[in-house]
Amino acid sequence: MSIAAKTVESTPPKRVVVKLGTGVLTSGIGQLDIGRIASVCRQISDLGRSGTEVIVVSSGAVGLGMGRLGLARRPSILAQKQACAAVGQSLLMQTWQRGFEPHHRTVAEVLLTREDMRARSRHLALKASVEALIGYGTIPIINENDAVSGAEIQFGDNDTLSAMLASLVHADYLVILSTAPGLIDMEGTGNIVPTVTRITPEIEAMAAGTTSITAVGGMVSKISAARIATKAGCGVFIASGAEEDVLPKIFSGHNPGTFFVPAGLPLDARKRWLTYFQRPAGCIEINTDAVPALQNDGGSLLAVGVTGSRGPFAVGDIVNIAGPDGTVIARGKCRFSNEDILRIAGLNTREMKPLFPGRRRLEVVHRNDLVLL
Repeated sequence: MSIAAKTVESTPPKRVVVKLGTGVLTSGIGQLDIGRIASVCRQISDLGRSGTEVIVVSSGAVGLGMGRLGLARRPSILAQKQACAAVGQSLLMQTWQRGFEPHHRTVAEVLLTREDMRARSRHLALKASVEALIGYGTIPIINENDAVSGAEIQFGDNDTLSAMLASLVHADYLVILSTAPGLIDMEGTGNIVPTVTRITPEIEAMAAGTTSITAVGGMVSKISAARIATKAGCGVFIASGAEEDVLPKIFSGHNPGTFFVPAGLPLDARKRWLTYFQRPAGCIEINTDAVPALQNDGGSLLAVGVTGSRGPFAVGDIVNIAGPDGTVIARGKCRFSNEDILRIAGLNTREMKPLFPGRRRLEVVHRNDLVLL
């Protein structure tokens, strides 16, 4: 019996995020596959009746807008892509609501940018909103807000969005349905890899980018999403959205695709926020002695282990922490600005006290605000 089968065969999961790619939802540019959407709605409703809460992450708005506007290729200009999303998003939601109506379920639209997960207050508000929607018995349909997203606030693909969302809402599983049947071992048997216990360079090498004119990311983004979700303690399935009754198969222990085994213990909510929802403002460089102190001893980052910094950042900003070779080993909330770092790099606590006479805590990054990567 596979690890995936052992995981899901006993009791229904409490909460699942299901992500559907554009290729699953459409049969051509701007042409929704109504039959497949109806099937997915039925499968999700059946999961709901068994006691599983389902959140849907749905691509397709840009592709639908392209079809309605008569475009043959995905726009490369941001404003044109935003226009396609604005046209297509309402069409997408109408289709989802029609699909769930026979099952007496109401859908709720939630459009996000990365900023909604980066800012702590918005991060918590988003989680509370999703929890309230689930409490009312709705099916949240979540998509990136492509009508307003630019380079600084976009997720880039809905695979990443779905993984971050699964982490945020403490989902048991993330199911990514796409045109790919799973992770294919192209260098070996050419078969689907049924189970991945750890994402290694060899696993990453099996991924390939998409060639679809409407989709974004391909298997590369799905592997990246699986890395995010599994580190947060969420199991990840990648399977074909064209597979008949794919969700019942997955949750009866007969996954036709690839299962990524979750990491041992999930990070607590605060460290999950630091790890996945923040875009670092800069980087602190540390010496060779500080690396094992952080990685092995569970210590805070002290000024004596700091050698320098890169990029302007303020007190309270999130920063990467890099070893002498430039490898980023951790991320955390810095208690000093980059200008302060230049003054205190290499100093011990006794030497720092005269510089900051009113401060009681002199850690550069406290262990409670630091997560290893």
